[in-house]
Amino acid sequence: MDGTQNPRVVPGPLKRITLFAFLFLFVLVDPSRAAPQYPQRIISMSPSITETLFALGVGHRVVGVTDFCSYPKEACALPKIGGLLNPSIEAWIMLKPDLIIHQDDSHKLRINARNLGIRTLAVSMTRLHNIFSSIHTLGDVLGCESAARALTQKLQSGIQRHRARLRNVPDKMTLLLLGDGSGPGAALYAVGRSTFLGELLELAGGTNILADPKLNYPKISKEFILRHSPEVIIEAGPDANLSPDEKRKKLEQWQRFPTLTAVKNKDIYFIGADYILIPGPRFLNILDHFARVIHPEAFKD
Repeated sequence: MDGTQNPRVVPGPLKRITLFAFLFLFVLVDPSRAAPQYPQRIISMSPSITETLFALGVGHRVVGVTDFCSYPKEACALPKIGGLLNPSIEAWIMLKPDLIIHQDDSHKLRINARNLGIRTLAVSMTRLHNIFSSIHTLGDVLGCESAARALTQKLQSGIQRHRARLRNVPDKMTLLLLGDGSGPGAALYAVGRSTFLGELLELAGGTNILADPKLNYPKISKEFILRHSPEVIIEAGPDANLSPDEKRKKLEQWQRFPTLTAVKNKDIYFIGADYILIPGPRFLNILDHFARVIHPEAFKD
């Protein structure tokens, strides 16, 4: 032996370093260890879900919406998949979604999607706490946690601003009707306390004359209204989107009940915004509508 070292033999320490570097590179390129792949082709099965997805900044991943999704305007241009009760399975197949997001009571929809091998996500938007919880869930599932936190903070801050403005204002007994409540013989459907609209009504400084929390949208009678004589009456929904002349005629019809406090004080209002029945991120607009008609004195500035 001449004392020279075989150049092909790697010394122990160098060999360990080389092995470590190899393992490190393997981890970097191993597909199973790559960043999680979030859904990129989403079908939304309700207007409230669609609005929430766009508010979270993931609207570009939405490939299909229902016939009733009309906001934001970008959603109107997306392929329609029918309604919640009659979705087009053919449209699902053509759009090749990797996730369908639906309300948590859509059991048949979930079964149909499962049979097609399409992943689903159920969310609830029926109450304010459900809306906040669903925003958090969507943030986790879609990989937009920071946007979900920002949206939640924005909505909670809006609620707190209204609470602060109305802190020293006494509540008013209020009746919230869905649509047309003044026509002769018209069916009257009121909004109960255990709904997102009922919660917004109370945040706006109104005390709902419907005391039973188990009644969500009950049919009520004119006699019930006369017996409770609310201080404020609000008709909300698409049917309440009235022209000045239509509003005048509606107010004249309410004059048939002159003993009502709301009639005597001319505190009958019509809110016909298209989003009034959609429990989504625009609920702050609804809250503002309610607060301004129930307590206009708090918004004089």
